[in-house]
Amino acid sequence: MAETKEKEVSNVKEKNLPEIIGTSNKVLEVDLTARTYTVYQVTDEERKMYLGGKGLGLKLIYDRMPAKIDPFSSENIIAFMPGVLMGTGAPCSGRFSAVTKSPLTGIMDHASCGGPFGMSLKTAGWDGLLVKGKSETPVYLVITSTGVEFKDASHLWGKDAFETQDLLGKNKNAGAAVIGQAGENKVLFANIVSGKRFLGRGGMGAVMGSKNLKAIYAVGGAYKIVAKDKEKFDKVKKLATKRINANSVTSDMLRRFGTDNLVTYTNVAGIMPVRNFASGSSDNAYKLSGEYISENFNTKHHTCKPCTILCGKTGTFNGKQLSVPEYETVGVMGSNLEIFDPVVIAEWNDLCGRFGMDTISMGGTLAWVMEAGEKGLIKTDLKFGSTEGVAQAIEDTACGRGFGQEMGKGSRALSKKYGGEDFAIQVKGMEMAAYDPRGSYGVGLNYAVANRGACHLSSTVMAQENFVHVLDPYSTIGKHVWVKFFEDFYCAMNSLHTCTFTSFAYILENPLTKFSGLFYLKIVMGYLYPVATKIADISIYNKFWSTITGMKMSRSEFLKAGERIHILERYMNNREGITVKDDTLPGRLLKEGRKNDPKGRVVPLEKMLKNYYRIRSYDENGKPTAGIMKKLSIDVR
Repeated sequence: MAETKEKEVSNVKEKNLPEIIGTSNKVLEVDLTARTYTVYQVTDEERKMYLGGKGLGLKLIYDRMPAKIDPFSSENIIAFMPGVLMGTGAPCSGRFSAVTKSPLTGIMDHASCGGPFGMSLKTAGWDGLLVKGKSETPVYLVITSTGVEFKDASHLWGKDAFETQDLLGKNKNAGAAVIGQAGENKVLFANIVSGKRFLGRGGMGAVMGSKNLKAIYAVGGAYKIVAKDKEKFDKVKKLATKRINANSVTSDMLRRFGTDNLVTYTNVAGIMPVRNFASGSSDNAYKLSGEYISENFNTKHHTCKPCTILCGKTGTFNGKQLSVPEYETVGVMGSNLEIFDPVVIAEWNDLCGRFGMDTISMGGTLAWVMEAGEKGLIKTDLKFGSTEGVAQAIEDTACGRGFGQEMGKGSRALSKKYGGEDFAIQVKGMEMAAYDPRGSYGVGLNYAVANRGACHLSSTVMAQENFVHVLDPYSTIGKHVWVKFFEDFYCAMNSLHTCTFTSFAYILENPLTKFSGLFYLKIVMGYLYPVATKIADISIYNKFWSTITGMKMSRSEFLKAGERIHILERYMNNREGITVKDDTLPGRLLKEGRKNDPKGRVVPLEKMLKNYYRIRSYDENGKPTAGIMKKLSIDVR
C-alpha cells in the first residue's frame, strides 16, 4: 500500500511563503482526453461581476460549454472554485464551490463543500480548476503550484471514497476530491468527497465517474493568501468573529448540538418529514435531536477548517467513531422512513459517505420505494418503520446491482416508469430536503423556483418562518420578495465563499436588528418587506470582499452580483428546456394536507409564483426578459 502514496512534500513555515495579495486570478483548464492543461487569467471585470466560487464557475462554464450536451459527455465541464475568502483566515471561510451540468436533473448544479481540497488548491496558487474531456482509463490528477500531473488510477478504481483518500497519502498541506463506487457506477446522485465533507447534490460524483476521473489531489502550502487592505480586513474579521460568538444560534445551538438542533424546531413547527412527507411531526423525533445525540453518543467537534461556528460533529455509535448525521440526513433517512434510531442512521450515513452518495436523494428514493411497494406499484421488502434491507439497498444502489440500479436514477425516473409521481417528493429531478413546505409557504415557493431543484439552501425562508418567527409561515404576503432577496444574497455569499450560517450572526447581531424587538421585526418583515430587504445589514460580506480584493463594492453592488449570478444560472437552465411548467411542487404537497395538520393545509403556490415572476423580470414562460439580461450585462447566446 505504501508504494501508492504520493510523496510527502516538505512544509515551509508560512512566514517564509511567497504571498498572493487578494487573488491570483489563475484558473487551471484540464482536458482529460488530450491529457493537457492550460492556465486562464480571470479579468478584473469577470471578478467583480461574478465574484468567485459559484458565480465565476457558472460564468466560465457559460463561456465554454454549449447547451443541450449530455451530462456524461466529454463536453461537460466540472468547475472547482474557491472564493476570495479562502485562505485569508476570515471566519468560516473553509468552503469551496463546484459547478457542472447535473445528470440527475439535466440542468446546472452548484454544490458547496467544507473539505480540505479547496484550501489546498488555493494555497497551491490556483483560483479555480475546470475539467473537461474523458480519459480512456481511470486517472487521477495531482495539482501543485507548478501545474498538473496525470496519474494512473487503476489501483484506486473500486475503492470507496475514504480508502481512496488514505491511499493518496497524508500531507497537512494536501487535500483531495474523490469519488466512491457510486460515482464509478454513475449513480445519478453520486457525490464528491473531500475529507469527510461532500459536494453533495446533483450527481457531481457521477460526472467525475463518466470521465474516468477517480480523484484530484492538490498539494498546497506554496503561497500565503493576504488581504489587499490587511488593516481594514482585520477590523472586519474582528467584528464578524464577535457577532458569531454573541449570537445564540452560532455560538450555542449549532456549536453544542450541530445542525440536529433543528429537529426540535421542525418537529414543533410540523415541518419535519414523516413517512414520505405524509406527516410533519412525530412523538419519537426527540431521539434524533442534537440534544439527545449529544447526551448519549459522546459527540466531539469535527468541522470545516477554518471554522468559528463548529457545527460538525462525530460521535461514538455502536463502538465506532462516526460522523454525526446532519439534520437533512436524520430527517430524510430517519423520520421520513419512520426510523428513529440514531445508531442505524449514523451507519447508513457512513455507508453513503464511503460509497459517495447524497443522503437526501438516497433517503427520498428509499421513501418512494417503500410507499410504491405499499401501493403495489413495485415489489419490494423495504417497509416504513423497518431497518431490514435498507443497508443492502444502499449498497446495491451504489454498486448498480439488481433493483438498486434503478434506484440509482432517483425518484423522478422511478415514478415516471412505475407511477406514483404525486408522492415522488422532488422538484426538477432533485429530491426534497427535510422541510415540509405545507407548514412553511415561503419554502414552498423556494423549492418550486430554486435553480438546481428542491434545494433548501437556495433561499432559507424557513428560518424566518419557523425558527426566528418573524414571518407568518401560513401567509403568502411578501414571500416572493423574501425568496428573491435570499436567492440573490446566497448566490453572492456562495461566490465569496463562506458558510450560510454566518448570516444568523452577521444580520441578527446588528444593533438595530438585535434591539428592535420581535414585535417590531414582525411588522417590518411581514408588511414593510420592500423596506426591510433594503436595510438588512449584510455589510460584513461586501466589506470582506473589498478589503481582500482591493475593489470597492457597496451593499447594492454585492446584491446585484448575486442577482446576476442567479439570472445567469436560470437562463442556462432555460436553454436546457426549463420553463414555467417545471416551477412546481409534487402533487402531494399541492393536494394533500399533512396528517398532523387538522386544517389540511397545502401550499398555495400559484399566487406566490406569479408575484415572484413579476419581481424577477421573468416572462410568462419563466425566462428572464431581455430587459433584465441587459440590465445585468449578461450576453444572450
